[in-house]
Amino acid sequence: MTSTPGPAPASSLDPAVAARLRRGADGLFPAIAQQYDTGEVLMLGWMDDEALHRTLTTGRCTYWSRSRQEYWVKGDTSGHVQRVKSVALDCDADTVLVKVDQTGAACHTGDRTCFDKDVLPLTGPR
Repeated sequence: MTSTPGPAPASSLDPAVAARLRRGADGLFPAIAQQYDTGEVLMLGWMDDEALHRTLTTGRCTYWSRSRQEYWVKGDTSGHVQRVKSVALDCDADTVLVKVDQTGAACHTGDRTCFDKDVLPLTGPR
């Protein structure tokens, strides 16, 4: 389904949740996917109200593709499914944490996580 991102009137997201969300100028907010049992951070995607509604009601992560300008359900083409275990808003209500059970790779490169290639060196005090 192709649609413009943002708090669209067609979204069925619970109005109480929608009222709490803080979105960017494009109507999107970051969604961090984390493996529910190990705490491993898997990826960051983007959602709008409708993507969050679909995630909450289907049990599968739905994101908004900024490059393709359409919704996508993680795993529909790759088989690398994210089954939702819980969803939480951060303290500012501008980011969601989606705890998932990840099947296969989370990263589009085929890696388990998007955060394992470029670990930056720490040069300051620890």
